[in-house]
Amino acid sequence: MSDYVVSARKYRPDSFESLIGQDNIARTLKNSIRRGQLAHAYLFCGPRGVGKTSAARIFAKTINCANPGPELEPCGECDSCRSFAEGRSYCIHELDAASNNGVEDIKTLMDQVQIPPQVGRYSVFIIDEVHMLSTSAFNAFLKTLEEPPAHAIFILATTEKHKVLPTILSRCQTYDFNRIGVPDMVRSLRDIAAREGVTIDDESLHVIAHKADGAMRDALTLFDQTVAFCGTEVVYEDVIHNLGVLDYDYSFRLVDAFLAGDYASALLIFDEILAKGFNAQHFVAALSKHLRDLLVSRTGGLEALLDLPDSLRTRYKEQGERSSVKWLYDALGITTACEAGYSRATNPRLHIEFALMKLSFLGGGGAAAPGNFASLIPPTASQRVPPVHETTGGHGFPEQRSATAQKDDSEQGAPEQAPDAQPERKQPQETVATLGSVRGRGPLPEEVGGVRQSRTSQEAAGRSVAGGARKKKASSLSLSALLSEDEPEVMPAAGAPEPSEQALPADGLLTEKWKELSAQYGSQPRLANALAKAVLAFREEDGRKVISFAVTNEAQKKWIEERMLRDLEARYAKLCECGKLRLEPVVSQEEEQAPRIYMPTEKAEDLMSKNEEVRKLVVDLGLDIK
Repeated sequence: MSDYVVSARKYRPDSFESLIGQDNIARTLKNSIRRGQLAHAYLFCGPRGVGKTSAARIFAKTINCANPGPELEPCGECDSCRSFAEGRSYCIHELDAASNNGVEDIKTLMDQVQIPPQVGRYSVFIIDEVHMLSTSAFNAFLKTLEEPPAHAIFILATTEKHKVLPTILSRCQTYDFNRIGVPDMVRSLRDIAAREGVTIDDESLHVIAHKADGAMRDALTLFDQTVAFCGTEVVYEDVIHNLGVLDYDYSFRLVDAFLAGDYASALLIFDEILAKGFNAQHFVAALSKHLRDLLVSRTGGLEALLDLPDSLRTRYKEQGERSSVKWLYDALGITTACEAGYSRATNPRLHIEFALMKLSFLGGGGAAAPGNFASLIPPTASQRVPPVHETTGGHGFPEQRSATAQKDDSEQGAPEQAPDAQPERKQPQETVATLGSVRGRGPLPEEVGGVRQSRTSQEAAGRSVAGGARKKKASSLSLSALLSEDEPEVMPAAGAPEPSEQALPADGLLTEKWKELSAQYGSQPRLANALAKAVLAFREEDGRKVISFAVTNEAQKKWIEERMLRDLEARYAKLCECGKLRLEPVVSQEEEQAPRIYMPTEKAEDLMSKNEEVRKLVVDLGLDIK
């Protein structure tokens, strides 16, 4: 039979110096031993695999050791140390509370407590997973725990401190064990690999340490699993394949695709990840962590927050410098929102793919790749090319010259411009002719054959540009309009005048349309009732019509302003066919109500105040009105 022992048992800490990542607790326990200030009960709590039971055993061995070292380390040679190492100690007792959690088990323990130690100075009772004791067992244990014999010391260990009764907690000194940091874990694994003759790189050790999630026992178990798969020559690719860990390279490739605006590549990478069997939600979490590490790596002074090998630090720094802080901030907002809403999504894959597309559309500064969605978005005013020359067709509508004709002109050379002709002005939105024809004004004179545009057409174009600067209007359902986060605007009907030229509706029309508006909210009776009863007041302000409507209280006013005002204005403007309306909720001034009289005394006083004869009669007769 093989004598193989797993690393978690073989390299279990046997002294305070070998206790990993719990230096503060080791120092406190050693000082209490050195000064002879030992408590009768201790509670060690913390996550799994961080050294709670190991620390309890080291502490028990040390206080019973006949010849402790200068740093209060067990000598390992005295009778107490040898008997504990051989598993025959009569002064150190371990109890598993998960399988011995009844009142009878605690009574047996209480009987053992009365027996003094045969070797050593103290009888130490280590109760593991103490939170598994029943309430009756806890209550039976209270008196013994509070006043044990002088030779008895209890060490309780648990991973779920909140399940321990407060009466137990108040009788113990509590020590909270922390998760073991990645650097400490990597350092310990490197030493163990050297002892075992295993060759492994730092990137593989960091993968194991990150997957262990702060538990050294889990890290040693993963190390054994990796060595069993790879042998003594461990390489990074085999580690991530064996442990099912998402490679760092996927995150780097995804961010490169985001910065280039290449949403197609991002979706293909995600499909490749799913094809390898990775959990989609874990993928989003890994992407969020990658973005966080990029943000940390590009910010000076935060290097200590990166638990990465030097080779990866350089790669993170290079990609982080190509990403702006704002882009990383916005990207983290998208991934965290995606992760939070994943469990509620009806189609989880589409939920993540939509987040990946939004990340590609953030605009990280890279060039648009083939299939880039940004190429479908209309260019901004600064990106538009100058308008081409137009001619008027036979039906009175402008007719744009074909691209072939323009190319021929460019090859033959541009025609000479008349001396008195002015260069064409760039229009940020549409050409002047298009503006005139679409809005029902007929074609405007264009610069055809060197003829200058008329002043009327230039003024119309100027008004259009000025109106476009004030509001962003979408003449069709474009992707840029869908991606815009601006407030919704009311679209004028075909042939309707521009908002700048619209006449403001009369007060009577506004009042009639208000009734129709309140009727549209029949599914919300309280809102519809408040709108129907509201008193309207009208005024003009900055060329707009401001309609003030009264609500009953401040809470209702605040709710309408935050939740419903935008929808109300949009619907009201559509009903009135006017985009120059603004709604303003106000709180109505409640009318002062006369005090109401209820008591007989108040009624008598009111009658006396109104009738002098009654007052005199009451005084003369000495009547008591109370």
